[in-house]
Amino acid sequence: MAADLPAIVVDDLHRRYGDVEAVRGLSFTVQPGEVFALLGPNGAGKTTTVEILEGYRRRSAGTIRVLGVDPERGGRDFRERIGMVLQAAGLDDELTVGETVELYASCYSAPRAVPQLLDEVDLVDRRDRRVQHLSGGERRRLDLALALVGDPALVFLDEPTTGLDPAARRRAWDTIAGLRRAGRTIVLTSHYMDEVQRLADRVLVIANGRAVAAGTPSALRAGRRRPTTIAFRLPDGVTLPADLATLAQPGAGDAVELCTDEPTRVLHRLTGWALTEDVELPGLSVLEPSLEDVYLELTGEREAVLGGS
Repeated sequence: MAADLPAIVVDDLHRRYGDVEAVRGLSFTVQPGEVFALLGPNGAGKTTTVEILEGYRRRSAGTIRVLGVDPERGGRDFRERIGMVLQAAGLDDELTVGETVELYASCYSAPRAVPQLLDEVDLVDRRDRRVQHLSGGERRRLDLALALVGDPALVFLDEPTTGLDPAARRRAWDTIAGLRRAGRTIVLTSHYMDEVQRLADRVLVIANGRAVAAGTPSALRAGRRRPTTIAFRLPDGVTLPADLATLAQPGAGDAVELCTDEPTRVLHRLTGWALTEDVELPGLSVLEPSLEDVYLELTGEREAVLGGS
């Protein structure tokens, strides 16, 4: 595949299961060397779409090219060029980390060197440890090593940090960022919006099998024009001036949130008033709309999260 051609091209993809249409006309491209996030609620069609791209599920209609190949017809050469981290992988608990990687490496014509690979995923000191004795974070790093053992050009990461503690998640992010710097193309699915915002170059949000938004994380956030929140705690006995009080949202205890489309003007007014009145505002912060806010709005999940109908 030429370096300037897209790594993935999807045009009018459909997948039906009897009377149910799980994927309804998806079209998108993924460029070489980018991290592309596919987002959506459970049942949106993400897993079906990814399995079609991997060549493990047939499409009902549409055209697809993955690394220049129709994945339905891709043979061994195609499969050696992709790697996958599944949500759950069935590994032999009795094998050591090193034995597991060596076993998988034996299935490829030109595998990565095992010591180098273990170093890349920070498992060198766990090489002789049995899989059953690994922590959750170590198992996910082993999953990543197995996805990379064939030196793939394209890696599918399905919820790669689910169940990891914060420190392990950050290490996984660093590894994924390293893959991108090395020129690998990554298709990421995740329910962690901070992860997507940190890692993804572009995002496709789907709901009910259809695309509802696409773009960079920053563009998606900017495009929804949601209010900015200025948050702080108000000391006992202090009352906001009337013009600021009208912007305040109900909060718990002394917490105050001002929601505005003019954060610069409102923040200037708030801090000017506080300085004039010699009032300290603990916890003062400016919170822009997050990718999670946008995602919930786009997919219609906000009402469910807030307990609405």
